[in-house]
Amino acid sequence: MTTSNLTDQQHQRWQVLVEQIRDYDYQYYVLNESTIPDAEYDRLMQELKALEAEHPEWVTADSPTQRVAGQVQGGFETVQHEVPMLSLDNAFNETDLAAFYKRIQDRLNHHGEIELACEPKLDGIAISLLYENGQLVRGATRGDGTTGENITANVRTLRSVPLRLRGEDWPAVLEVRGEIYMPRDGFEKMNERALAEGSKVFVNPRNAASGSLRQLDPQLTAQRPLEMCAYSVGRVEGGPELETHSAMLDALHHWGLKINPESRVVTGLADAEAYYDQLLNKRDQLDYDIDGIVFKVNRLALQQRLGFVSRAPRWAIARKFPAQEEMTVLIDVDFQVGRTGAVTPVARLEPVFVGGVTVSNATLHNMDEIERLGVRKGDTVIIRRAGDVIPQVARVVLERRPEGAEPIQLPMGCPVCGAHIERTEGEVVARCTGGLSCKAQRREALKHFVSRRAMDIDGLGEKLIDALLEQELVQAPSDIYGLGAEQLTNLERMGEKSADNLVNAIAVSKETTLARFLYALGIREVGVTTASNLAQHFGSLPALQSATEEQLLEVEDVGPKVAAHVRHFFAEDRNADEIKRLLDSGIEWPAPVVDTDNQPLKGETWVVTGKLEQLSRDEAKDHLMQLGAKVAGSVSAKTHKVVAGPGAGSKLKKATELGIPVIDEAAFLAELRNHGRWQ
Repeated sequence: MTTSNLTDQQHQRWQVLVEQIRDYDYQYYVLNESTIPDAEYDRLMQELKALEAEHPEWVTADSPTQRVAGQVQGGFETVQHEVPMLSLDNAFNETDLAAFYKRIQDRLNHHGEIELACEPKLDGIAISLLYENGQLVRGATRGDGTTGENITANVRTLRSVPLRLRGEDWPAVLEVRGEIYMPRDGFEKMNERALAEGSKVFVNPRNAASGSLRQLDPQLTAQRPLEMCAYSVGRVEGGPELETHSAMLDALHHWGLKINPESRVVTGLADAEAYYDQLLNKRDQLDYDIDGIVFKVNRLALQQRLGFVSRAPRWAIARKFPAQEEMTVLIDVDFQVGRTGAVTPVARLEPVFVGGVTVSNATLHNMDEIERLGVRKGDTVIIRRAGDVIPQVARVVLERRPEGAEPIQLPMGCPVCGAHIERTEGEVVARCTGGLSCKAQRREALKHFVSRRAMDIDGLGEKLIDALLEQELVQAPSDIYGLGAEQLTNLERMGEKSADNLVNAIAVSKETTLARFLYALGIREVGVTTASNLAQHFGSLPALQSATEEQLLEVEDVGPKVAAHVRHFFAEDRNADEIKRLLDSGIEWPAPVVDTDNQPLKGETWVVTGKLEQLSRDEAKDHLMQLGAKVAGSVSAKTHKVVAGPGAGSKLKKATELGIPVIDEAAFLAELRNHGRWQ
């Protein structure tokens, strides 16, 4: 290929990229529609930048690289930003951040360590607030960076935006730059209300914030759970002389503006990377979305020396987190069968790197979700993975749907055993009717039975369960207690010592509790807490087995649905036979001793949230239940106390709003010591 032909192809690609990015900008900023993941947009922009760096003669004034993305939208007055609201350059890895740091050192002719201000990069809407003589006189969107929209009436509805600055030392003219965003808890509640009302639901908190902020009726904006967080200033006249960016943030906070509590000042590149890693690990515990960290040279005098390029400051950069959303192709759909017979559709994908891992499968939940998404085989889809959450198909990119994309159908028979699949009226889940005759259900039931919160049989893992099923040594949980060392040593990769250890672990598991045994049985809708409540309420297995639905409804947290499942389980002859075989094998538990003197927290409701250091959250809950407390999963007006570790998010916020006492781990352990539960 000649140089001329290559250049022609590159120029055609440049034209395509310019038009694509313009179109995506319009959809994202004007229509408030997110049609591709941020990571895909970033890749397109990086490709365009690279082409323009190689061919600067192609660069035009209206190229997406030459301005901050966004257009002024109809319905609001326009506002001219006296100090442009610029974008930030991005760093996608350690190498990019190190290159940024070295550029700073070189420009300043300073090769020692440099102080950096670090802030979470909120995923919201950039905003400008203008204060004159301490009074809020204007709120404006960033728009294209030079011209934005006057949304003062809407901004005034946000309680995190002071209408008058506190104190008296503020500048006569102060333009505050910040981000308006929607916390996750508020976003989820708003969508729940919308679903109940049959209204439109938002895709993510960022889109919800944008749509809420641009309501022409400020009363509608006031009903949305928006917050504003300040991160810099624009035009400033008068006020105290400040030397650092961090001092400026402190001043804004002193004047009544919210700043991010996770903001830090670090010295040097190593500390900057450590801060990045810390916030990356904490990302999913925060009550708001962040997509990276903004690093800024802290000293304002150095910022002035470094200056700006055409669209971004040289003294700041945004180090992006691994994308939580990516785009790929749905190749096919498999149907998996779970412990209770639930048939779950699983998307098989072209492998894609998202959320820090390579993903090739994603859950589609159920057929109702498939219908809601409108997804078909062959579609280009957006995959979302946040933290340890199972990857899921978030939405379909309809503009990329190929001809002949195939609709997804629920199979008539179980893909494992061939039994009929049924959907009970009022339930979204389809189920295999094969019961324990279905190998998939047997496998999942056995995995659940031996799990840590159930019978806790150490060494009996997934691969060994598969081997036992393959050799037909185990068909039901009771068969586990008939296994001998000689049978186990015949299995592949099972030596004599391993076999003896497993036989001992099986024997040890016979000494258990009624709550663990009930949870191990795998009754539908009966989790760890419900099993504990049933055990405490009835005190014995026979009493529970003979309980009516009316009696079951008297148990804490047991509603009609759970009561029906429990009653149906114990009414089944095959379940009664299996329970008898388990008890005949030697499984037992001590009779419950009700000692009100040792249940000082009886009648109280506690919540445990965040990460604890000296004990797990499960251990904390066990201690509380032994002391008579009910442990709830959410905070309400009925909550007596909240134990909050690092990373506590919406639950801690809710407790603070309701005035519920909150204690940290040290105070919790002290309380346990007072009651003889901790040494």
